[in-house]
Amino acid sequence: MKRRGLIKFASAVTVMTLGGVGYAAHKRGRNPYYQGPVSDHFDGTRFFAPGQPQDKGAAELARWQMGGGREDWPARWPSPYPPDTPPERVEGLRVVHVGHASVLIQVAGRNILVDPVYARRASPVGFAGPKRVNPPGIAFEALPPIDAVLVTHNHYDHLDGPALARLWAEHEPVFVAPFGNDAIIRSYDPTVRVETRDWGGSVDLGGGLAVHLTPAYHWSARGVNDRRMALWCAFVLTTPQGVIHHVGDTGFGDGAIFGAVRERFGAPRLAILPIGAYEPRWFMQAQHMNPEEAVRALGMLGAEQALGHHWGTFRLTNEGIERPAEALSAALAAEGVAPDRFLALRPGQVWEPAA
Repeated sequence: MKRRGLIKFASAVTVMTLGGVGYAAHKRGRNPYYQGPVSDHFDGTRFFAPGQPQDKGAAELARWQMGGGREDWPARWPSPYPPDTPPERVEGLRVVHVGHASVLIQVAGRNILVDPVYARRASPVGFAGPKRVNPPGIAFEALPPIDAVLVTHNHYDHLDGPALARLWAEHEPVFVAPFGNDAIIRSYDPTVRVETRDWGGSVDLGGGLAVHLTPAYHWSARGVNDRRMALWCAFVLTTPQGVIHHVGDTGFGDGAIFGAVRERFGAPRLAILPIGAYEPRWFMQAQHMNPEEAVRALGMLGAEQALGHHWGTFRLTNEGIERPAEALSAALAAEGVAPDRFLALRPGQVWEPAA
């Protein structure tokens, strides 16, 4: 009974942290985050991605958690790059990896943080769950003035409530998130200004910049009873320095979401794509790309440059800490893509376009 209870608790933490499973059998009830009309991806209570495979259930979750096959991670894996101290403003384009899915985009005089997570653990509790193995690539105190914060979805490795509240208190940026996430963000500070949109919606950030919400093959949850009650998304930034596409979490599916971005916005100058948290494939494929699929996404987007994130900071799934970078290198070689066109970023690493 003790072992069974520990497995049940560990499974619950895993579910709430990264969206490893969305239970197939849901109790219908009132959505605490969002009330709106039924659409092609909202049934009145829960959101869904058309064409995405059916949610897995508790049996599959238990099979994964008890199935073995997890490679060990080190307790610490320091980045080879020192913590960055960004300039206050950049008129061109500069991107810094904070860690996991958190990046700072400095473009055309604006500073934009995406999915900023500064927590010691990506978890609903402070005493368990994935613990970061390297410090943030930018110390919170070293952040430049933040104009906008973009939140792709509500899993704990992407939405760090205390960090968002602190960003609001110290910088008062505009927050942009998909439907339902405003209620979650405001639960940490009711005064936060959050602009929510549906897939296809846009927010003008000023200075010739706009952010657009596009579909992703993923899902959402903060607890065990709110599966898919808040929407998730990817972002496209249209800027004077070109189009930037940032994907927080997604499966590859049939690749249509990437083709649609290119059709609507043109080939991006920069694509920031997830490359980690993908094993075992039978469990993760519907919601997390692996590096081979990320390279296929790059091809469908036609992006000039890609940066890989969502790896090497929090241990979420079965693959070893260095496997995503190794698999990315192999996939690029197999497709004849130059290795410097798709970089697996480490915390503190800076990317700027060549002069």
